[in-house]
Amino acid sequence: MKSFLIDRYKKGGALRLGDSPMPALRDNDVMVEIHAASVNPLDGKIRDGEFKLILPYRPPFILGHDVAGTVVRTGPKARRFKVGDEVYARPRDHRIGTFAEFIAIDEADVALKPNNLSMTQAASMPLVALTAWQVLVERANLQKGQKVLIHAGSGGVGTIAIQLAKHLGAHVATTTSTGNVAFVKSLGADVVIDYKKEDFEKVLHGYDVVLNALGKDTLEKSLAVLKPGGKLISISGPPDREFAKQNGFGWLLQQVMGLLSFGIRRKSKRREISYSFLFMTANGGQLARITSLIEAGDIRPVVDRVFPFEETNEALAYVETGRAKGKVVVAVK
Repeated sequence: MKSFLIDRYKKGGALRLGDSPMPALRDNDVMVEIHAASVNPLDGKIRDGEFKLILPYRPPFILGHDVAGTVVRTGPKARRFKVGDEVYARPRDHRIGTFAEFIAIDEADVALKPNNLSMTQAASMPLVALTAWQVLVERANLQKGQKVLIHAGSGGVGTIAIQLAKHLGAHVATTTSTGNVAFVKSLGADVVIDYKKEDFEKVLHGYDVVLNALGKDTLEKSLAVLKPGGKLISISGPPDREFAKQNGFGWLLQQVMGLLSFGIRRKSKRREISYSFLFMTANGGQLARITSLIEAGDIRPVVDRVFPFEETNEALAYVETGRAKGKVVVAVK
């Protein structure tokens, strides 16, 4: 099958279009013929080797974390899906590989595709929607009437997180650039901070939750926005010791991650704020709940551009410009 591979870790390196063997089908797997895959900043970071410590892959391997397609085979113990089902998923770590024509996925990571979305729209959703769900619902337990700041509102996670937070009944603030102010308001943001004109930490106060997807400076400034008892949840790091424990990392790696997050944890504790790092995980059950929200019209995909499969490298380069509104998708079939 045709696939885009990483032959070695290299910052900014190109993926190689080549032939790969069909993936092995495990007992609980479904084999999915890929119609579309979306591109995430995570893809570039893995290619660059930034996650080798916590997500080691042995080159050559196929990149790609989002998929929409059709089930063409099922493993002997797979019961949830049948041949012909249209599905979407974020395959679990160490089993990625959606920049290809086929992928085998554990059925626990898969959900039926929303019936009101095309394959390209569906492919844009799993990673970002699961991230938003796991931050706002699972980690933050965001309640009606609470106030949440979602950084980078026009990005892949931000566009879905704004809609999910509004569905949950929260008051939503977000940060974005001048050209995207009207866009994020159309998604439901109540307060929009144009970071080119205002300092969010001087404008916003008394918030319950911050979802951070940006760098260290933004992370630390976000403390000023939160009230005592608030939650600062970052999807861009630094990773903390709890994350290391949950992922079964050894003692040494736990200590390293504890040191990496020591500064922000100390500053948070002084303000009576909890800091945590979230690296989203595959979850077909959560994705099925998200499907219900999509079909009800509470959440809609935001797709900036669709590239043909042969231009996967160009799609990745476009994502890395940071200018995409929402998601960038690769049409495989």
